[in-house]
Amino acid sequence: MPGARPDRNGCPDGVMQLIPNPLIIPIGLVVGVLISAPVGPVNVLCIQRAIERGFWGGVAAGTGAVLGDGLIALCAALGVGASSGAIEDYRNAIQIVGGIALVGFGAKLYLTLPRIITGTEDEKPHSYVEFFRDTPKTFFLTITNPGAVLGLFAIFGGVSSFVEVKSSIDAITMVAATVGGSLAWWVLLSSLIGRIRHRFAMERLRQINRIAGLLLIGFGAVLIGELVLGLA
Repeated sequence: MPGARPDRNGCPDGVMQLIPNPLIIPIGLVVGVLISAPVGPVNVLCIQRAIERGFWGGVAAGTGAVLGDGLIALCAALGVGASSGAIEDYRNAIQIVGGIALVGFGAKLYLTLPRIITGTEDEKPHSYVEFFRDTPKTFFLTITNPGAVLGLFAIFGGVSSFVEVKSSIDAITMVAATVGGSLAWWVLLSSLIGRIRHRFAMERLRQINRIAGLLLIGFGAVLIGELVLGLA
């Protein structure tokens, strides 16, 4: 590259800027698992889908969470200050929308009669597209959870203590690694659940639906209640 100053290893500065810090990848993978593993409203819904619909049902629901986390991570990596400030400005609106959505999804899940989707002709879906109808739902729930959004921003802010993110390439690599870790978590969890879900009796599945529905309603009520008390 004409005019580029080589570093001590003989590589021009311009080339080095296109090579991400290799430590970013393992740290990003760990961050992806850490943001996916804790039990929250989206996790509850994804696990319920994996129990009812099997591996692809869990992966489909988890993909929405992965995409939501990826979008938040991208905003955090490319502009922590401006993005987090905007989120704080619109936190009340995000919180009320997310809370209402959680209550709605929870109520629907509580009232829905469960069924195990298997490979038999009368029970299998017409196409895998039916599984991925849950993807936009979990994506929406992820990006409208202000606690999760701000928590991910805090995690990305703390990552700088372990590895230096100097360039846009580093930031994009961190986001990609985080998405990869999150997706790997949901693939593994969905696979494990898919192997044991047929052992559940229908009455147990009904209980799981009701518990999951109540948990979602509870999470939504907490968001709405916190907002109401804060404005009172």
